[in-house]
Amino acid sequence: MNDDDATPALLRAKPTWLISQVSTRAHRLLTERLAAEGARGYHFRLLAALAEFGPSSQASLGRHTGMDRSDVVAAVGELAAQGFVERAADAADRRRNVVTMTPAGAARLAVLDRVLAGVQDELLAPLSGPERAGLTRLLTLITDG
Repeated sequence: MNDDDATPALLRAKPTWLISQVSTRAHRLLTERLAAEGARGYHFRLLAALAEFGPSSQASLGRHTGMDRSDVVAAVGELAAQGFVERAADAADRRRNVVTMTPAGAARLAVLDRVLAGVQDELLAPLSGPERAGLTRLLTLITDG
């Protein structure tokens, strides 16, 4: 690497800079691997939320996944078109939709989870198992803080 490619030491010493760099790399890897499967990160988020919390309104899915309402609507529409979820009017409140994962959606989630596991392995390859667990614990502290 020549001096033109070097990152200043002052930046490399800042956790915010390092987190940003890792985030950029993680996002690129994730986007590429999911695209190869014909999926997006929003699909995984929604299917994971449905698997954990069961049938949910679109608003609830947005809260569980940190997604904007319009992004939830679009992604649910994509998943429904592929048969991975079903969307139906809530019997108790016809103004809202309840989204339910189908068996095909559960199978899709398993495939996407394996894709994400591969991304984790590639991204965190320099770390040992205990280091990965420690990093996850520390990032969770920051995220929840």
